[in-house]
Amino acid sequence: MSFINSKFLSELIGTSFLVMVVVGSGIMASNLSNEISMILLANTIATGAGLTALIWTFIKISGAHFNPCVSLVMFLRKDISLFELCNFIPAQLIGGFIGVMLANLMFDLDAFQLSQNSRSGINIFLSESIATFGLLMIILGTLRLNSDLVAPSVGLYISAGYWFTSSTSFANPAVTFARIFTDTFTGIFYLDAACFIFFQILGAIFAFKVFKSLEN
Repeated sequence: MSFINSKFLSELIGTSFLVMVVVGSGIMASNLSNEISMILLANTIATGAGLTALIWTFIKISGAHFNPCVSLVMFLRKDISLFELCNFIPAQLIGGFIGVMLANLMFDLDAFQLSQNSRSGINIFLSESIATFGLLMIILGTLRLNSDLVAPSVGLYISAGYWFTSSTSFANPAVTFARIFTDTFTGIFYLDAACFIFFQILGAIFAFKVFKSLEN
């Protein structure tokens, strides 16, 4: 039971810090520059580096999912149990919410905000499916090679995803949910977030099915 609790805490803490990295670096970059390209570049570098470090830190404890889509696919592959899935997803959502509030507070903003940052359009929703599909393919493929390589593979992929997808590659329902609560550069309007999450789940399930066929 203590091992399960350590997994829960690993997912909660890891997701919390991931959201702090994403949101905090976006706020810091916005404070330092008015150039969108420079803000996005700074946000990209911080997210890729932070995600890599966090996965290396927690991968031997919980698998370092920090992402309900990853946990869902690992459950479908029978790599984690239903009990673990039902613990991981709340931990990730709670961790993300704590992370966004802490990020807001660190920059002297109201802890609880609602984003007005619209990210809508079928092209953007398609982008989230593609981004999440790619993320899961990267994870599953790298796991077959060496689990120690998952961290840099995911960090590099998400860094690229900021720039090759029109949505800037959220690819994570927990992070998407958290970003509803910051009215800053990285925020997302709640109605758009619901669409993001739906298309992220579709992309994850499609990746599971495609990779399963490749393994057969």
